[in-house]
Amino acid sequence: MTSKRTTEALGLDFGTTNTVASLATPDGTAQLVHLGSGATASAVFRSALCFWEDERAWQGVAHEAGPWAIEEYLQSPLDCRFIQSFKSVAASPMFERAMIYNRPYRFEELGGIFLKHLISHANGVLDAPPARVIVGRPVEYAGARADAQLARQRYDLMFEALGTEILYVYEPLGAAHSYATRLDQPATILVADFGGGTTDFSVVTIAEPGAPRRCVPLASAGIAIAGDQFDYRIVDHLVLPLLGKGSQYRSFGKILDIPGGHFSDFGNWSRLAMMRNRRTLDELRRLQRDALSPDQIGRMIALIENEQGFALYDAVGTLKRALSQAETASFAFSGGGVEIEAEVERHQFEQWIAADLLRIEAAMDKALAQAGVAPGAIDRVFLTGGSSLIPAIRAVFERRFGADRIATGDELTSIAHGLALIGMDDDPGQWAD
Repeated sequence: MTSKRTTEALGLDFGTTNTVASLATPDGTAQLVHLGSGATASAVFRSALCFWEDERAWQGVAHEAGPWAIEEYLQSPLDCRFIQSFKSVAASPMFERAMIYNRPYRFEELGGIFLKHLISHANGVLDAPPARVIVGRPVEYAGARADAQLARQRYDLMFEALGTEILYVYEPLGAAHSYATRLDQPATILVADFGGGTTDFSVVTIAEPGAPRRCVPLASAGIAIAGDQFDYRIVDHLVLPLLGKGSQYRSFGKILDIPGGHFSDFGNWSRLAMMRNRRTLDELRRLQRDALSPDQIGRMIALIENEQGFALYDAVGTLKRALSQAETASFAFSGGGVEIEAEVERHQFEQWIAADLLRIEAAMDKALAQAGVAPGAIDRVFLTGGSSLIPAIRAVFERRFGADRIATGDELTSIAHGLALIGMDDDPGQWAD
């Protein structure tokens, strides 16, 4: 039996794509929490949920999270509901609840279920409530008309069971604390955190080791463009034209362009999971009836009905990773009766995301301007987050700061590690948003 462990501080990076936890103890160190056991144990826990009907479960619905949710989905995709990137709707006033097997789930309920499973897979090390929990939050939340106050209310309800003292800290500030442990002399750094839903920047001065206050934040800025938006660009160019985007339909004797709403939802991982409902499918079938290319709308219906969201997400992610390593890569998807194969060159992908990169760079300039720090005064640029591995992103920083000032590493875990270190501060509230 695994004994319960009393923890001092928990750093939690609840991400759009992945979630990572780290524990800090009185000796001043922070250790990542590994989920699962044996060769498959990992500190990176996919931010995903799977629901399926089971008469033995509470109210007849069972659920899992992380890689175990993916495993359940792969075993029987048509008999479950798979949800990913649900953090993206945290600040959305348009999201009220998700209907799953005729039961409504609010955001905080989905989040609570997710955390319950994360704790259950932590081999007992999270069973004892920590004295303090430091939760990372984006500088700017994702979603149209994002409401930061609404997100805070939902986060409070989601995390209330984790501990008695919950503090929220900008995610790049967590990464700054982690990176500071590598430095042995004072520096002014720019942290760029490329997540799934947002890209966030912080300018931080770091004092010499042993200083009473090692890190001092100067400014932070962010934008709701990141990995999921890059995914959308791939889907928009390679998939949506085959599903009817850009085509037309008949209405009262007129030929009209098909509205883009359903295509936007399909290309957004958090909303795609919610499209498998009677109302949406009925709307698509009516649209198919009047479409000039009904087979294309039929493909979209088939992908939704056959729960192909994860398979499509996996194919897109595979392409992105391959293009980070090679100049040309294959996009291959097969599911729901739809077959897509295409060769994609890196420069094509870079053209698709070029406008997004300009807006990201503008957010970086905003952080520097607010801090009153010129690019030449930045000693180090720390890139973190999965999308920081994309060559076009790194090229932006090499052009602005020079390759010799760029530091990387621990792309998926640095934020949680740093948040745990903040939790051991005598006054962690000075870092809270």
